[in-house]
Amino acid sequence: MTHRLRTLVGLLAAPLPILALAATPAIAANTPVGTAAVRGDVLPAVSHSLRTGAIAADRRIAVQVSLAPRDQAGLAAFLNQVSDPRSAQYKHYLTVHQFAARFGATAPTVAKVTAYLTAQGLKVSAPTANHLTLQATGTAAQIEKAFGTRLATFHEARTGRDFFANTTAPQLPAAIASAVTDISGLNDYARFDSYAEPASTPRAQSRAVTGLTPAKARSAYNLTSAIGAGYNGTGSTVALLEFSAFKQADITKYDSNFALKPTTPTVVNVSGGTTDLSGEVEDELDIEVVQAIAPGSTIKVYEAPNSDAGEVAVYAQLVSDDVPIISTSWGIDEADETPSNLTAVHADLQEAAAQGQSVYAASGDNGSDDAGNGGTSVDFPASDPSVTGTGGTTLKLNSSGSWSAETAWSGSGGGVSSEFATPGYQTPVNSGSHRTVPDVAADADPNSGWAVYSQGSWGEVGGTSAAAPNWAAFTAVYDNEAKVKGKPAFGFANPTIYTLAQSTNYGSAFHDITTGSNGAYSAHAGYDQVTGWGSYNGAGFLSAELG
Repeated sequence: MTHRLRTLVGLLAAPLPILALAATPAIAANTPVGTAAVRGDVLPAVSHSLRTGAIAADRRIAVQVSLAPRDQAGLAAFLNQVSDPRSAQYKHYLTVHQFAARFGATAPTVAKVTAYLTAQGLKVSAPTANHLTLQATGTAAQIEKAFGTRLATFHEARTGRDFFANTTAPQLPAAIASAVTDISGLNDYARFDSYAEPASTPRAQSRAVTGLTPAKARSAYNLTSAIGAGYNGTGSTVALLEFSAFKQADITKYDSNFALKPTTPTVVNVSGGTTDLSGEVEDELDIEVVQAIAPGSTIKVYEAPNSDAGEVAVYAQLVSDDVPIISTSWGIDEADETPSNLTAVHADLQEAAAQGQSVYAASGDNGSDDAGNGGTSVDFPASDPSVTGTGGTTLKLNSSGSWSAETAWSGSGGGVSSEFATPGYQTPVNSGSHRTVPDVAADADPNSGWAVYSQGSWGEVGGTSAAAPNWAAFTAVYDNEAKVKGKPAFGFANPTIYTLAQSTNYGSAFHDITTGSNGAYSAHAGYDQVTGWGSYNGAGFLSAELG
């Protein structure tokens, strides 16, 4: 998994979704009778890494056990209704408690799985609020016994990584296997690589700042009047999903330089959090972009370990906390996500849509070839139908600092999903059988990037990593104005975006990107697989939706 960030200088070198699951791995000949494999839960890196030994039997390991949502057909029907402007249920979202009661695993199911794990000597936490995830902790020996697999240590020559992982798909008693969709944490492979590198020679503090400043960004996306009217995100909460830590001192320097006075971001440690600073630039870009556009908003930085287990745990926490706006700049090529992890995260993202959470995800920085193998592929979770995939543009300003033009950025991830069917809201512009991405876009070219203070120096940063928090921040401004005017919050973003984009207000609410390419696809009038519907025209969008 890589976060979607590019930097110019100073910081880095240059009808409802249907999940297509991989085939169930073959069960080994010595598998005890009465057990069943958990689908697809073997790390791909095992196949090309050297096995170096056995894991210490007394090593403590924590796993996340994901449970299948109840009444999948009912959930699909509800999401169709809550996303359809013609339905009486449109935007009538559920609370976390209501979701758990209606679609979470039943109490008997939770009890049955908990009892089995406890009987194996594992310490089991209470289920998350949505009743879809349990954490179980024990020694490596207990974990092996509980899940009918072996753990071994490996070395990956290509990356130099040493890690442990399960050698076969985990097994569970048939009586509970159908209730479990994923067991993550059976490896500690850090799959979420960071492109971030510190500047080789930190810039002098007095050097001129280049790139989008808060004032330039607000002017470019026509938000100056909204900020001037007091709609700066006050009362809104934005959650930033991160697999790295950050330094508050860098954020403070950024705020001081631009005379911003936001509240200090709050860190929410998930599954122990992380002290890893390898993705520091990513975190600080995300925070500074949100503070630039929506300085009145509250920012919560959800930090999780850089692992499969961390991924599952952080999405489960975000939906259980029901944070209204979420931005993630970390993603992975769909084919490289284990089928079981994809299933578990997809269930949480369906919950986010059912609860009216606005989720934005960077669409990737490798154009139409997200996997980097010469073909066409897209990024997850941006490809999930419950997420707003956010592509990238090259932004040009006129002499007054306002928007002049945008073209598609060549790195903007986009194309056709191999995992998800075309969602109902997209059928008017997508006649194919599978979902396309992105849905929207914003500035991402490092040559027109953001002024970011990180690692003790200024840099100009781009990538679709900058586009996702930009849209999240705009949503905070939208929700601020909506509350003042007594109107609904943005909620699940895609139905609102697609409905508005197909109305007579499209030209005033969006900047339609009609030039540029990401490799296999070209931008054109209306929706396209490079920039989606385009970037937002702040004042026009707010006026069209909120009056």
